[in-house]
Amino acid sequence: MQTVNKAGQIRDWLEHSQIAIYFVAVAAGCFSAMLLPGTARLESAINPALAPMLYVTFLQVPVAELGGAFTRVRFILPLLLTNFLLVPLLVAVLVSFLPQNPLLILGVLLVLLTPCIDYVVTFSQLGRADARLLLASTPVLLIVQILLLPVYLHLFLGENASELVQPAPFIHAFIWLIAVPLILAALTQFMARKSHFAQKASECLGLLPVPATTSVLFIVVAAMLPQLGEAWSVAVQAVPVYVAFAALAPLCGWGMAKVFRLEPAAGRAIAFSAATRNSLVILPLALAVPGAVPVLPAVIVAQTMVELISELVYVRLIPRLGRNNV
Repeated sequence: MQTVNKAGQIRDWLEHSQIAIYFVAVAAGCFSAMLLPGTARLESAINPALAPMLYVTFLQVPVAELGGAFTRVRFILPLLLTNFLLVPLLVAVLVSFLPQNPLLILGVLLVLLTPCIDYVVTFSQLGRADARLLLASTPVLLIVQILLLPVYLHLFLGENASELVQPAPFIHAFIWLIAVPLILAALTQFMARKSHFAQKASECLGLLPVPATTSVLFIVVAAMLPQLGEAWSVAVQAVPVYVAFAALAPLCGWGMAKVFRLEPAAGRAIAFSAATRNSLVILPLALAVPGAVPVLPAVIVAQTMVELISELVYVRLIPRLGRNNV
């Protein structure tokens, strides 16, 4: 019992400290790239680091509860409408202000059209939202975004979509870096219900999402920084769009919740979901785009940095939403 409690305490500390941990990882990656020669060679380690990160991330998604999630219509409907109708409309407006750089636009679309399915649960809990509803809905969010992302890319990019996102490497990355970790996570969850040993192993793996994400951030920054060159100036052009998105997306979520007359805690959960994106989960798909490096990783990591700062604001301001109604 003490071991379980200690593991739970470690996990809680990691989750509550993750923003600071991620910033330390990015800073360490920057200093390593500036002080050590040859860190660009770490590029070959990105996908091997992403695969276990995605596995332990998906392990936190209650895949077995997928069927039950669809029965929570009163919450899941405004959640889906926010993330897959209002947010794409907002993104359509925001990307119109970007320069006509196909890779820049693609990077912004990839990251802003995909809602987060992992650390958003922790942030929503810190922000007095109904994290349980959001956690139960994460499998639906993951599946729907996978199905709709190609559709959105075609709508936004037209013929350029087929030129930028070639099917073979995109499908290969999806199978090995998203589908396989997701299936393994589902099998692990199934085995944990049948075996005491598998349950203990799953609990231990539950400690790893933050350390695994930290390692990916360090590797990506250390590998990409020496290669940035002009890519940095391209990535910076996306920052005003990311800031505008961070300010407007929670309002879209809260507004949709008000339309459906949800309780304040559920409304806050939708606000968090609308604002928090799936940047690192989508990174392997971005890396599969021909000529992606270094522009696409830089564009996506820039959004991660803006988002982490935004989350610090959200956990202080979003609890005020509906406070008079609680």
